[in-house]
Amino acid sequence: MELDVVVTEGLGDSSYLLTWGDEAAVVDPQRDVERFVDAARARGATIRHVVETHVHNDYLSGALELRAATGAEIWGPAEAGYAFGYRPVEGGTEITLGDTTLLGVATPGHTPEHLAYLQRDGAEPIALFSGGSLMVGGAGRTDLLGPGRTDELTRLQFRSMRRLAELADPVRVLPTHGAGSFCAVGSPGERRTSTIAGERDGNPAFNETDEESFVRRQLTGLMAFPAYYAAMAPINRAGPPVLGSPPVPRPMTVDEVADALAAGARLVDVRDGDTFAERHVAGSLNIPLEPSFASYVGWLVPFATPLVLSVPDDEALEEACVQLRRIGWDAILGHLGGGVDAWAASGRATSSFPTVRVDQLVDELGAGRAGGILDVRQGTEWDDGHLEGSTNVFVGDLPDRLGGFDHGERQTVICASGYRSSMAASLLDGVGVPVRLVARSGVPRALRSLSSSR
Repeated sequence: MELDVVVTEGLGDSSYLLTWGDEAAVVDPQRDVERFVDAARARGATIRHVVETHVHNDYLSGALELRAATGAEIWGPAEAGYAFGYRPVEGGTEITLGDTTLLGVATPGHTPEHLAYLQRDGAEPIALFSGGSLMVGGAGRTDLLGPGRTDELTRLQFRSMRRLAELADPVRVLPTHGAGSFCAVGSPGERRTSTIAGERDGNPAFNETDEESFVRRQLTGLMAFPAYYAAMAPINRAGPPVLGSPPVPRPMTVDEVADALAAGARLVDVRDGDTFAERHVAGSLNIPLEPSFASYVGWLVPFATPLVLSVPDDEALEEACVQLRRIGWDAILGHLGGGVDAWAASGRATSSFPTVRVDQLVDELGAGRAGGILDVRQGTEWDDGHLEGSTNVFVGDLPDRLGGFDHGERQTVICASGYRSSMAASLLDGVGVPVRLVARSGVPRALRSLSSSR
């Protein structure tokens, strides 16, 4: 049997393709299933099984898309509450895949219905598809379903960790969530997979034997997670709409875009922050096209709001749409044909704002003339170190805080790298607050520069 790890970098997730002969199975697929179908085909196989560890909170499952495309059978937790037909799995259920089996292991905690799957070669356990339970260096967070269930789920997660700690050292650990995932507690390392022995050596959550200490560890220093998460589990339970061939948004005329915006659509510009700052459609939202693009769309725009995209080329359009499809954002009306040039040529309003290098900001801080500095990193990042005199409002909270800014005071917007500050600057500019953007750098470098100058 062959194993391929398929990483979705922006979501911080891994899916797994197992192939044997001319058949294949996928564990925890995202909705853009073409890559799984192509990977199986490259091995001369067709996907016949889809295996789900839990009802996902961070993306839409590709199970129904794969069933429509290949006839695959869907397996998932018996307690998932799926409204579509599937093969329910409980702890102890065996799934036969060629000459190997997957044994369902009840591992509630990250979600109530969570299952891990222990792959066995004969009677010998060889790998654990651990989903959002055991992760490399940690355990999946337990607060995603709200405060009413957090304590219960955290204690269930502790018991699941103790159960998995009984596995033998050589067993491979193959989690769904990893580096870059907001489903993780803390900041997991870059390794996507591990072994039980490796987790015994370096995973505090896995080694914690006191329940109360585990609960404190799991619930301390948690980062905020995207607002769109609230929509994912209900859609996954109902069954995401099957799209078949990936839709291609059409180019829209300036008049069509203007009408759409007047009717409540949002214009999202995917260019980098520097380029956006030079000139953009007035009131548009800048979310540069990086791997976490869709997560921030889902954080800053109410879920399923109709979108018009402003993109530099067809490649960017395709990537933006793939990312949005993964989180179920199907309401993409089209893209602005001709971009901001066409908008400006029509006589409609454009806007711009200045950028500033981080070393210039450091000089201004030393001279006491920097003015207002808005740090839009997460609160945990702020606590680890920030510029003296700056104010912290996390970018994900900014849409609800825009009314609190003085339109007569300029804000210099900064984050860790220039990515989130680009979004924040566009939000402030859109409501008329004067801004400067610290692009392509941020607080860590500024702190180092200030420290070396003292």
